[in-house]
Amino acid sequence: MIATPAWPPRSTPRLYVAEPLAPGARRIDGPAAHYLGQVMRMKPGDPVKLFDDATGEWLAVAQSVGRREVMLDVREQLAPREAVPDLWLIAAPLKKGRVDWMAEKACELGVARLVPVVTRRTVVDKPNTDRLRAHMIEAAEQCGRTALPQVAEPVKLAALLREWPADRALYFADEQGGAPARVAMKPGAAAILIGPEGGFDDDERAAIRATPGAVAISLGPRILRADTAAAAAVAIWMAGAGDWR
Repeated sequence: MIATPAWPPRSTPRLYVAEPLAPGARRIDGPAAHYLGQVMRMKPGDPVKLFDDATGEWLAVAQSVGRREVMLDVREQLAPREAVPDLWLIAAPLKKGRVDWMAEKACELGVARLVPVVTRRTVVDKPNTDRLRAHMIEAAEQCGRTALPQVAEPVKLAALLREWPADRALYFADEQGGAPARVAMKPGAAAILIGPEGGFDDDERAAIRATPGAVAISLGPRILRADTAAAAAVAIWMAGAGDWR
């Protein structure tokens, strides 16, 4: 007996849409239409998976495919929006390329919110948050995620610490040492603070340590670049206190 092919196929493209999804007609235009029509060579009758960061993932079928727009018929919900652990990544912006990589990994690893923080040694004090979100969307499309991290506007370190919520743990990667991250990180609302490539200065480090809920952590014996430290710290938290347990 011939097995029935899986539907939709595993090769079905995935696409993020900004508006909430529901059954019915959906018009796709701009770069997304170019991607479906010109890159993926979609034809009428072909499936596409859509997600909206609100209602989850949906199956749609192409009704018509033009050079500038694609008309889809949204048919059924495949999955609800995934639950996201309550973890923020607070990181000093890095040079273009490295900060883009960090944003991608934050999305892939399951961070709920990305907060760019400006410190005295920050190289880039005005990161392009729209570009960071675009990299997160691309990562989510490729990795099957149905939720996107929020991207906050840049905030100065002093303001961040002054308004820090008392019910959220603040784990900061201190290059001068701290408790082993895998031991110090506990379940519950949390944030991971990663400094710039030059590190925090002495006054900043003292201010962070004086913040209620702050815990200095160590990421091991090797010196890590800031983007690597961010990914490593998030992975440790997810494994010990997040949804990898």
